Amino acid sequence: MFRISVLNPKLNIRNCEAFLNTVESIQKVKNPKSKMEASCTSYKNTGFFSPTVIDYLENRADLKPFYSYRPDMAGFAELLKNKKVVADREILHRVLSKQYDHNEPYPSIVKHNLDLLKAESTYTITTGHQLNIFAGPLYFLYKIATAIKLAQQLKAAHPDKNFVPVYWMASEDHDFAEINYTNIGGKKVHWWYEASGATGRINPDTMRQALNQYKGVLGMEGHSKELAEIVETAYTRFDKLADATRYLVNALFGQYGLVIIDADDHEFKQQFAPIIKQDIINQNSFKNITATNEQLQKLGVHIQVNPREINFFYLKDQLRERIIFEQDSYQVMNTDIRFTEAGLKQEIATSPERFSPNVVMRPLYQECILPNIAYIGGGAEVVYWLELKSNFDFYKVDFPILILRNSALVVRKEQAAKIERMDLDVAALFKQTDALQTDWIKKHSDHNLSLEGEWRELTAVFEKIKLRSYKIDPTLSPSAAAVQARLKHAVDNLEKKMIRAEKRNYDVRLEQLSIVKAELFPKDSLQERTENFGLMYVKWGQSFVDELIRHFEPLDFEFTILTEE
Repeated sequence: MFRISVLNPKLNIRNCEAFLNTVESIQKVKNPKSKMEASCTSYKNTGFFSPTVIDYLENRADLKPFYSYRPDMAGFAELLKNKKVVADREILHRVLSKQYDHNEPYPSIVKHNLDLLKAESTYTITTGHQLNIFAGPLYFLYKIATAIKLAQQLKAAHPDKNFVPVYWMASEDHDFAEINYTNIGGKKVHWWYEASGATGRINPDTMRQALNQYKGVLGMEGHSKELAEIVETAYTRFDKLADATRYLVNALFGQYGLVIIDADDHEFKQQFAPIIKQDIINQNSFKNITATNEQLQKLGVHIQVNPREINFFYLKDQLRERIIFEQDSYQVMNTDIRFTEAGLKQEIATSPERFSPNVVMRPLYQECILPNIAYIGGGAEVVYWLELKSNFDFYKVDFPILILRNSALVVRKEQAAKIERMDLDVAALFKQTDALQTDWIKKHSDHNLSLEGEWRELTAVFEKIKLRSYKIDPTLSPSAAAVQARLKHAVDNLEKKMIRAEKRNYDVRLEQLSIVKAELFPKDSLQERTENFGLMYVKWGQSFVDELIRHFEPLDFEFTILTEE
């Protein structure tokens, strides 16, 4: 079943039509043969998440000064009581509507949500990501699915308010090398192009080779034609990568009312201009975040980002370079562009769109132009947001609730059958391959491969030896302990040799286990961090996206295992 939250308890005719259109569009793509079964394991048990993320989820007391409200329904209820929106809703609606004019047609539910943004009772649930070609790795989709599901759940909990899921395109990012490839079906599809400046402004007209290669991997079966048409249109119809990405993401998530924002815009930057000017001249973010990082380091937190004295780039077509202060002027690195303080203020006043926030200022920019109450990110993002709250406090902008995005492992039916035949639990596959094989051998061998019992007996003997030697001469006790330690090392080595010998007796089964493990955890990494969604869409079509949203539970904070039934 698909659960759809009512958009407004007092629906007018237009709202009803939007709601019914959403229901109809979801029903059209529902494929009962593509259902998945969901199970969960804790993030801690996977071994893939940092101690700081786990501490945040488990409500570690000394991290509380670094965020606002807890990521639960009680936290949201408290935030909604106190939320002060600084965004200009009219500008937000006008700019987004203009951006969507380039992506006609789009679902009526998106138009409905755009209109809702003008209402004081509407808030956004935001996630952001770079403009990876073909949507990059799976977690690109998982972020957005989490935002959509959380918006639905908040609507159910607060029917008098509206919650719009938002995907923030990192269109101003200039690291082309991070977005110009994707991995699909064991092949790397690469967009070979020398790019400069903001990636959102790049024309994708040189993508033909990558586009053909991607479509070739999709093949001819299942929903391949449908996805091939989507990516073909996305990367050939538009002259900006940002617009191409909007089309692709809208094709996948538009029916759920997802709103996509490109913040590379004059009017948006105009709202942010007072902070741009103040921060560049007074270097407030550098001071605030540096002080916070020192506090976090004392708590053992691994710092994700370090602020610079000036945390803005200068942005023009094919140019995004850092601004630095040297020799009493503001200089744009690797160019001849420089400003006096008066000239800088004038440039910010007349052309604020030329000032692009870096990683530590982008979140503040986001919260200034959106009526936002939650940000959904990966583990590293959650940690670096913890570094930023003091800067939010300084500029008197509300800090959103931080939500760790849902993570998932997708297991096909044939893989699940192999795992079951090997008498394994899918959650066990999160272990490293060698540890997984050792555990399997110990469980299935006809021999007892553990020397734990024997070592306990030897330990008892050594306690007697140490006591006797101590009575003779207290200085002999450490010698006895050293002999015990050497023997423990020898016993452990013997146990490892026994296990290796038994592994050779089960080499065929263990090879099968390793193959399944490698399929689900490419290069011993999480599937979601490497594999593209394409072949899953070919197999399940739009219902793959529907199943993600159906099964994700954003506030449960558990790793989801999706197994094809």
